[in-house]
Amino acid sequence: MGKTCDWAKWNGRIRGMKMHVVYDPNADCPRCVEITAATVNDVEIGREVEIAAATTYVFDKGYYHFGWWKKINDAGAFFVTRAKVNTRLRATQRRYVRKVIGDGFRIVDDAEVMLASKGDSRLPMRLRRIRVKRDKGGLITLITNDLDRTAVEIAALYKTRWQIELLFRWIKRHLHIRKFFSANENAIRLQILAAMIAYLLLRIAARVNCIKMPALRLAELVCQRLFMRRPIAEIDKPPPVNPSTRKPKFSPDQMAFCYA
Repeated sequence: MGKTCDWAKWNGRIRGMKMHVVYDPNADCPRCVEITAATVNDVEIGREVEIAAATTYVFDKGYYHFGWWKKINDAGAFFVTRAKVNTRLRATQRRYVRKVIGDGFRIVDDAEVMLASKGDSRLPMRLRRIRVKRDKGGLITLITNDLDRTAVEIAALYKTRWQIELLFRWIKRHLHIRKFFSANENAIRLQILAAMIAYLLLRIAARVNCIKMPALRLAELVCQRLFMRRPIAEIDKPPPVNPSTRKPKFSPDQMAFCYA
């Protein structure tokens, strides 16, 4: 975006815009979308999101902010995130790990911890540290305020965060976000929002009509049948045959002989 859009701000790494999404993996759809300049920190948008009680928020290290963690905890909600390397934690109580093996990972350690750094870095809540060894990857350390779920459930929750990455990849590949129709900031925002509306309409149509096919396949079929009057529940079925049409006496796949 930076080569064609002089108005885009530089954040030291890229020049462009960011799309922040709150994604519900159970409903398989985004709940909130915000578009900002690339210079806006991720956690600034996260702190503006309305926190729902009894909800678990899973995010990466871009949303690493003790004040926001406290806000989530005070609202009666939970969070799961990765710990930064320079975060000093001191274990206060080891927790018994009943189940060690998960789907593609193994629990190494589970303990209640507190911040061990000097100064005012204190959190008025109980924290939990879970070390996870991935089958295809290294060791990661998770931090959460959820003291009730098992370590395997917490690690599985963080694994579901990958769905937001799949959503962004799907949008870039199949909703034509890689190329913009205009270099104007407002036009780019409208194109991104239009793509998200198209995505939501596809998800709504699939749910209402009980369509189980992948979102990519449904999008392809909708594009192919835009000007056909067909129920969306039958979009993957062959077109109906007119009963009044005379059927051939032989199979169309059978060879036939004729005089020249």
